[in-house]
Amino acid sequence: MAYFPDTTAFTGVLNPLRLEVDLIDLEVEGEVPSHLDGTFHRVQPDAQFPPKYDDDQFFNGDGLITLFRFKDGRIDLKQRYALTDKLRVEREAGKALFGAYRNPLTDDESVKGMIRSTANTTPIVHAGKLYALKEDSPALVMDPLTLETEGFTDFNGKMKGQTFTAHPKIDPKTGNMCAFGYASKGLLTRDCTYMEVSPEGELLFETFFEAPYYCMMHDFGVTEDYAVFHLVPITSNWDRLKANKPHFGFDISLPVYLGVLPRQGEAKDMRWFKAPKTVFASHVMNAFNDGSKIYFDIPQAEGNAFPFFPDINDAPFDPVAARPYLHRWCVDMSSNSDEFTSVEKLTDMIDEFPRIDERYATQAYRHGWMLVMDPDMAYEGPGARAAGFRMNKIGHIDMATGKQDFWYCGPQSMIQEPQFIPRSADAPEGDGYIIAVVDNCVTNYSDLVILDALHLEDGPMARIKIPFRLRSGLHGTWADASKLPRN
Repeated sequence: MAYFPDTTAFTGVLNPLRLEVDLIDLEVEGEVPSHLDGTFHRVQPDAQFPPKYDDDQFFNGDGLITLFRFKDGRIDLKQRYALTDKLRVEREAGKALFGAYRNPLTDDESVKGMIRSTANTTPIVHAGKLYALKEDSPALVMDPLTLETEGFTDFNGKMKGQTFTAHPKIDPKTGNMCAFGYASKGLLTRDCTYMEVSPEGELLFETFFEAPYYCMMHDFGVTEDYAVFHLVPITSNWDRLKANKPHFGFDISLPVYLGVLPRQGEAKDMRWFKAPKTVFASHVMNAFNDGSKIYFDIPQAEGNAFPFFPDINDAPFDPVAARPYLHRWCVDMSSNSDEFTSVEKLTDMIDEFPRIDERYATQAYRHGWMLVMDPDMAYEGPGARAAGFRMNKIGHIDMATGKQDFWYCGPQSMIQEPQFIPRSADAPEGDGYIIAVVDNCVTNYSDLVILDALHLEDGPMARIKIPFRLRSGLHGTWADASKLPRN
């Protein structure tokens, strides 16, 4: 009989769901735009079995993927586990065999050397396939409509690195999926790769380079000319793993870097620029270059924002210093200096999970959206997200005018990552919809809401009613029907 530990990672708003389900024609309050034809895939870490260790990380759960299929004003829901090698052998054993988050030293002897991926961070459609991604492993390939698992891919033997990012970018001009890997030659190594995958799914090239130190390289940016990598000292070493400490810890003594690699370049072409001070930064809104100047937009916090990856010297977690605000970093490839050109704060909203109109990825852009925490708004529910944040608004910023607006979800709820959908393929930038899962932590149900992206304050035009509460998820992506296999 399965008993999950009575810890923050497995109780309250983070209770495991473990539900595979098909629901046809979900109940809708309001009206779904009938011209929307495509899929919204999102994923939640959701352990199939109780963990080997009671203090296990939320992020160590198996990837449970939710598919919302939009067509003719209706929405169907399908939910399946990504059937990783890990989950296959654990289902056969009827229990957890893999141990602590990113610590193979804690695994059962029977699974030593196996791919440890949980495929629980991002699902994205490319070349007619669904890639279920976890950055410590290769990409897992699934069918985007049936959610049947095909298996891990090395792109017909062309990919030599061991890892594939959870945050690839689709270049809207070339159609290439731009990706990278870190710890590419093994756990804790400084080896990294940059690669691009054609619209047909062929790996075009893979470039190896070394980072100044090993750290959690969770996201990156791509411009028309460059791949851009931020290094923030959420780092690790074998001593931590041998002591069974959390894999990552925040090391305030290390600098923050921004690495810039020409997209067709080699390791010798990489430049590392040093930030003015050590800060925390994770997800990237967008990056673009204007000649030699590179702009990199990212929520930045003054202190560590991940309480589950504590300070390596046991400094107490500071929830105020952990609050991120959108900043713009600038470096100049024509400069002889290795220092940042500038750092500019763009908003006073406490924000994370930034999104854009992805038709403007790699380019100068005008509109951005993000999850926002407004601590002044009432909250009546239990608990918070894994990071301790209660994200209760979706915010929008107009980079051209500086105007900001938002939608507040109410005192009982929290919001999961938003996603932009253009109104049509040729609609102006920002003209479209924002969708997001909203969890009512009191009634224990979730809705998928649809808002006008440029008029958030009007509130949802539709609420798609889900007859259970989805577990806190990580990332999701929209795919227009033209990107899907014919069915």
